[in-house]
Amino acid sequence: MKVVVDMNKCQDHGQCVFAAPDVFQLDGNGRLGYVSDPDDALRDEVEEAADVCPLQAIRIEA
Repeated sequence: MKVVVDMNKCQDHGQCVFAAPDVFQLDGNGRLGYVSDPDDALRDEVEEAADVCPLQAIRIEA
C-alpha cells in the first residue's frame, strides 16, 4: 500500500492523525508528516483517515 498526500490541498487540519496515528503525525510546527508505505495491517486506519480528510487530500494506491 502506498499513501499519497496532496500537500497543495492539505491544510494540516489533523483529522488523519486521529484516525491513523501510526501513519500521520503533525510536527512541532503543525505541519503534516506521514509514512508513505505503511504496513498493510494499517489499511483500515488509513482508509478512515482518507475518508475524514476535509479536503480529500489523501489517496491510497495499491
